[in-house]
Amino acid sequence: MPDPLHLAVALDGTGWHPASWRSPNARPADLFRPGYWTDLVREAEAGTLDFVTIEDALGLQTDRPDGPDERTDHVRGRLDAILIASRVAPLTSHIGLVPTATVTHTEPFHISKAIATLDYVSRGRAGWRVQVSGRAHEAGHFGRRTLPVLSPGSLDSVAATKAVEDLFEEATDYVEVVRRLWDSWEDDAEIRDAATGRFIDRDKLHYISFDGKYFSVKGPSITPRPPQGQPLVTALAHAPIPYAFAAGSADLAYVTPGDADQARQIVAQIPIPHVFADLVVFLADTEQEARDAKDRLDILDRTVYKSDAAIFTGTPVQLADLLQDWQTAGLTGFRLRPARLPDDLIAITQGLVPELRRRAAFRSSYEASTLRGLLGLPRPANRYEGARVA
Repeated sequence: MPDPLHLAVALDGTGWHPASWRSPNARPADLFRPGYWTDLVREAEAGTLDFVTIEDALGLQTDRPDGPDERTDHVRGRLDAILIASRVAPLTSHIGLVPTATVTHTEPFHISKAIATLDYVSRGRAGWRVQVSGRAHEAGHFGRRTLPVLSPGSLDSVAATKAVEDLFEEATDYVEVVRRLWDSWEDDAEIRDAATGRFIDRDKLHYISFDGKYFSVKGPSITPRPPQGQPLVTALAHAPIPYAFAAGSADLAYVTPGDADQARQIVAQIPIPHVFADLVVFLADTEQEARDAKDRLDILDRTVYKSDAAIFTGTPVQLADLLQDWQTAGLTGFRLRPARLPDDLIAITQGLVPELRRRAAFRSSYEASTLRGLLGLPRPANRYEGARVA
């Protein structure tokens, strides 16, 4: 019998369809209120899902790959994903929280302490979705570099390939710096002995002394080692360059196959503990109802919705069949993107999850207190343990 599946949901605005904010049950007026996000994550936790991811970016949402668009009928604007996760963390108890944080244009020292803080606030349930920014208009927000405008017709050019290689080379160094900073405090560096007046053991704080092409970071961090030691590092990958990045830098990769055969080919390129397939889902009691729901939103949006990931329209039972079929390709789990929030999230937790449980393919309760524990990953040893003080 195959191992039980792992399930995550990707939260983005009112759902992944751009017209989802116009659905009857959508709550667009609440998008910038903490209760909205708390309600969604609590619903995901009620379904014993492994974790939620929260989308973020360094520029306004746009339908164009080469810069902002002029549309006023789509959701624009978002809250900071790490801050959302930190707000939700004390109000949940088991589900993992994996905000998106962009590495391009930001500093690893800042992200390291932000994710470490989230791990403390959540008591060991933090992760990080690493994202690069290849859009020229986002670079303009910071003024420290320029990036080529990558239009649809130029994505296969030599210049575009070089730009992508550079972005992921930088991301590799970025993740390495963050991981070293997480280890820069040994686990027992804090003494907190009021009688002797010693709060920390200075010999157990370490300079990381990273000096590379993109970053020069001395350390140590200002935040003690996170409860998980190393919070979960995840990345979305669509092609060979990001596949290589995920294989070398991430604990978990999200991929976008079109079928089980393609999933098998992708999994072979990313030899890490977990590879999840992404799927956009429209769920309903019948397949026709699910198709009708998508058609209604497409009509409102005046275009047929397409995605980088496969789009599923059907029932929870049909989705369970597909997940189990694709699992045979070596996938360990799935990150489902609800097309409409909260409708498709509720269909996942109250329709798909019970169906998978009937098949003994998904947990009935949380079996670990940390995100790494839920995914069967050990707490890593500290690389600096026992090292000489820098």
